[in-house]
Amino acid sequence: MGNALRLENITMQFGGVVSVNNLTLEVPEHKITALIGPNGAGKTTAFNCITGVYQPTNGQIEFMGQPMVRNHPTGKAAKTYKGENADKYLKEPVLAPTPDQITGLGIARTFQNIRLWKSMTVFDNVLIAKHQHAKQNVFSAIFRGNMAEEKRMREETMELLVEQGLDAYKDELAVSLPYGLQRRLEIARALATNPKLLLLDEPAAGMNPQETIELADFVRQIRDKYQLTVFLIEHHMDLVMNISDYIYVIDFGSEIAQGIPEEVQKNQRVIEAYLGVTDGDQ
Repeated sequence: MGNALRLENITMQFGGVVSVNNLTLEVPEHKITALIGPNGAGKTTAFNCITGVYQPTNGQIEFMGQPMVRNHPTGKAAKTYKGENADKYLKEPVLAPTPDQITGLGIARTFQNIRLWKSMTVFDNVLIAKHQHAKQNVFSAIFRGNMAEEKRMREETMELLVEQGLDAYKDELAVSLPYGLQRRLEIARALATNPKLLLLDEPAAGMNPQETIELADFVRQIRDKYQLTVFLIEHHMDLVMNISDYIYVIDFGSEIAQGIPEEVQKNQRVIEAYLGVTDGDQ
């Protein structure tokens, strides 16, 4: 079993601020890997580099063993660069796929702040995601050759809603759902793109304890059913320790620890980062 995702020396610098600093990590296929750290540690920035929202200032990202994103500091950035390995990728071609191209490769994502199409129904939220892999063009549309394709996508959308327990809400506006169901709908929409890798950005945010327990079971179920790899950011430590096969911890953009949950829980640097303990406090 190989890695679904590998980040190598990823640095993201905004002006003089280094948000992610020389981050290297691996996400094995069919496992649940977590990226944790205090607020402002650079977790969502790392996700944005993976999904094409940001082009990293330096480093390379591989997906399913193939280089997907690559960059190095050039121009003004080369002079102001504060990260490491500035010269490592200079001779390699820049790779900068757009978010939709990355989705097409098989990476889907949810967001810390739910981003559903709130004026659309539950059904249409999932259906529109199905169009990512629609096999149609302008000619099939003109000559109504896409009717079978549309029928297939609608049937698959309904099957997905039934599987995720959302079929009873199919005609309701997404915004009318309870918060926990909106989270589930966002994940269902991500699954509609047929991903190999699912990125979850704080999926338990805003959930009560019972919803969080259900979420853990739900993530395991979809991982197994769809043969997914899951990479998640989460502040809810009970969920992280319960669900993760492996954990990376970052603070101020840099890795401070990694390991299985039992190791991370006992790591003194992790405890200090979360509790805000300084050298003077010890």
